[in-house]
Amino acid sequence: MNRLRRSLGPAVLPLLAVLTAFIVGSIFIVITDFDNLSKLGSDPGAALGGAIGTVVAAYGALIVGAFGEPGNYWAAIQSGGDPKAIATAIRPITETLVAATPLIFTGLAVAVAFRTSVFNIGVEGQFILGAFGATVAAIVFSEQGLWPPLVLLLAIIFGIATGAVWGFIPGFLKARTGAHEVITTIMLNYVAAQIVLYGLRSDFLRQAGSSQPISKVLTVRMPLMFPDLPAIRLHWGFILALIVAALVSWFLFKTTKGYELRAAGFNMTAARYAGMSAGGAIILAMTVSGGLAALGGSMEVLGTVGQMSNDISSGFGFNAIALALLAGNRPSGVVAAALLFGALRTGGGLMQVKTGIPLDLLFFIQALVIMFVAAPLLIRSIYRMPARSTAEVSPV
Repeated sequence: MNRLRRSLGPAVLPLLAVLTAFIVGSIFIVITDFDNLSKLGSDPGAALGGAIGTVVAAYGALIVGAFGEPGNYWAAIQSGGDPKAIATAIRPITETLVAATPLIFTGLAVAVAFRTSVFNIGVEGQFILGAFGATVAAIVFSEQGLWPPLVLLLAIIFGIATGAVWGFIPGFLKARTGAHEVITTIMLNYVAAQIVLYGLRSDFLRQAGSSQPISKVLTVRMPLMFPDLPAIRLHWGFILALIVAALVSWFLFKTTKGYELRAAGFNMTAARYAGMSAGGAIILAMTVSGGLAALGGSMEVLGTVGQMSNDISSGFGFNAIALALLAGNRPSGVVAAALLFGALRTGGGLMQVKTGIPLDLLFFIQALVIMFVAAPLLIRSIYRMPARSTAEVSPV
């Protein structure tokens, strides 16, 4: 029991932060529900009831949009295995997993860097360069007539290598010259975007007969998990993301190199005094971080999208910073936080359709989650929890 309590203890504050964010979000839904607020003077009870009904409908639509309608699951069970009924039932939850897949990779990338007290703000650039490297390799080796599974493996390897090199650069500059990684990684984001844009304008990558910077459709893709079900986009990249999360957890907490990274993150001077290479830890952390981000980009282009464009990332690299913060830089927490963000992304569409509440509210709730996670003493004071120490600070 004590072991279970210690395992679940770090999750209490993030869960309370999420709960608080949704409570505050519901308050904003109420105060922006002008139709019901206009009745406040004449019929306060109806106004209050209508506002609460709007909150319930909004969050209900969010849950249904992210995980599916129970009635559709029951219909799929009664259909006797009808592929269309099954696809209709599981499509929302599979779309949540599709949305969570790149977030898991980018969240792990940020978490590894944060564990070494290095702020990798370049995950966005490493993500798109990884997708670009995988695209180039997939097209080149496909035109060579290689065996498709080998082409897929080589594309993933090239994608990882591209992002790892892009992560190595700021890590090397930080360790050898003292250049601040926040500045170098932000600048490299812009450089990466321009490299991709330049490459996509070449006749070799660009679609035939098109002037848009969009690559040819890739003929080699990550296999789908449900190939016989129509309109289900979930691919094996999600399972790979879970495997990688387990491997990252093992690397950080069960290996000597992982211990050195964490020791350097706790106290760089003490790590040097203990004979550890602090500079080497920074370089390794940034290289691994870049490779993880690039793997996410590779899965996005090889699994979900199928062709490369300059806007392949819808802010996955920047969302990963918030996600790693919510997860406390733990791989298991990254997976859980990615599923939450994926559910918000997927369910938000139905919430907007059914209630008219804009998607901006979901970004507002995400911002509230970050704010409350970054202020643990505030959460402890709200819920009257005893502080662990007087010097408690945010997870970063």
